[in-house]
Amino acid sequence: MESIGLAEQLAAAERGAAAPYVDYPPTPWWYAPSVGAWAAAMIGTFTWWRENAVLFVVSLAALIAVEILFAVWMRRRHGALPMPGRGTPPVEIARMWRGYGAVLPVVALIVGLVWWLVGVPAAAGTAFVLVTAGLALYERRYAAAAAATRARLR
Repeated sequence: MESIGLAEQLAAAERGAAAPYVDYPPTPWWYAPSVGAWAAAMIGTFTWWRENAVLFVVSLAALIAVEILFAVWMRRRHGALPMPGRGTPPVEIARMWRGYGAVLPVVALIVGLVWWLVGVPAAAGTAFVLVTAGLALYERRYAAAAAATRARLR
């Protein structure tokens, strides 16, 4: 029986710990625009906030239900893939998550400013563009970080 060296054991442990972060199915093409549309719709519901309380509440409830169904689908598709901010990812992925966390408040601030200065429809459009483009960029950069992690751990 062969003995495995300590360095090989550590490398195998690191590969195992990294697996949930780097082994996942590719994201469908419609993912980023769907999330962007959902964010725009969530903001757009505020058009009815003062006009029609019932329509506002029903719209919010429907969007929350869609979010729950989407989260269930993602969980089934990706398994126990940790979400940003949870777990201990490889260094390449952690870097991506820090960038993600830094950009979120900036996006919220921009959308809020557009809402305040121009109105709800413009804020909804801004949210759609920023969320869609931001998620598409994040997905590409995450895939590159996952590939770099896999290459490092070979």
